[in-house]
Amino acid sequence: MASKSPQIPPVSPTRQPDRDDGGSVVLERRTQKVQPPQMYQVVMLNDDYTPMEFVVVVIQEFFGKDLEVATQIMLKIHLDGRGVCGVYSRDVAATKVDQVLDAAAKAGHPLQCISEPVEA
Repeated sequence: MASKSPQIPPVSPTRQPDRDDGGSVVLERRTQKVQPPQMYQVVMLNDDYTPMEFVVVVIQEFFGKDLEVATQIMLKIHLDGRGVCGVYSRDVAATKVDQVLDAAAKAGHPLQCISEPVEA
């Protein structure tokens, strides 16, 4: 039985950086274009059963708004059917939604909250 010795794959030559007249190495700087992360808005939806006071407390607790701003957001939710509570990165927005839904379920309210991408 004849056997061949294993072949070593060819190695491509590495390119050396250009050298200037003084013998030092000159590298070219390449700028990377990085996009900012997609932002998501946390939106609360209106329902006919969740008390307005509960919505205000949830907005204050989970979104860090003061009483006046939380009341304005609650009234927007009540009058328009939905209101934006804050804009965050995807993971933070998902966590905020989970916190709101968990608090509403524990209190026995059908409050709904979603996150959706912010349109640029």
